[in-house]
Amino acid sequence: MIIDSHMHAGEFPMFNVGIDGDGLVALMRDHGIDTGLIFHPDNDLVRRIVSSTPGLYGLVWANPRDPGAVATTRRLLDEPGSRFRGVKLHPLLDGYHPDDPAVHPVVELLIERDLPALIHCGHPIFTLPWSIEELIVRFPAARVILGHMGHGNIVYINAAIDVAARNPNVYLETSGMPMHTKIREAVERVGADRVLYGSDAPFHHPTVELSKARVSGVEGEDLSRVLGENGRRLFFRDAMPDTVAA
Repeated sequence: MIIDSHMHAGEFPMFNVGIDGDGLVALMRDHGIDTGLIFHPDNDLVRRIVSSTPGLYGLVWANPRDPGAVATTRRLLDEPGSRFRGVKLHPLLDGYHPDDPAVHPVVELLIERDLPALIHCGHPIFTLPWSIEELIVRFPAARVILGHMGHGNIVYINAAIDVAARNPNVYLETSGMPMHTKIREAVERVGADRVLYGSDAPFHHPTVELSKARVSGVEGEDLSRVLGENGRRLFFRDAMPDTVAA
């Protein structure tokens, strides 16, 4: 099973990219991806897509600068039949420090629900690994995914691995991080059960992102964990998610 833990839906005009539910399904089928976690600042858009598309689940985009963020997150996580499996935090785009007190109620809610937070990681001024670590240390019961595991800067990539090595509640997600060898280093230093495959589609492409994992030097059961099993356990615990129809 392949679970893509980092996908986007909708339009992102700032980046000149966009993809709808049908486009995501086609992309997943083309690359053998069984299940995907998607998000967009418009949570209602994501809700409509995941409610009608087997194999797709959502992460709530929670902007703590919005006074209604906690209530919205609670509503989407708790509504009957919810297909939201955690939260996406983007301190860079939304403009806040990861350990801002406004973030704390969102994290506390996730701890109550035993669900993870995927946090964009790898750009100054708000998403450097050390800044996110302040939140991680404050909430050791929270399960935090460092999205992009430092992204494109070797200093931040190394720091993301260091943060995960220091904190057992931290997971590293691979999308957009260009150095395939660092996936193997992450597995060796942090453990094969705390590294997750993601594509960041449509910003990055599964052809590249899957190849990066497969040539990283991680093999066998460890590679299976990275590509799917870790995501299944983190987002779905003991359950099996549904998959995109063949």
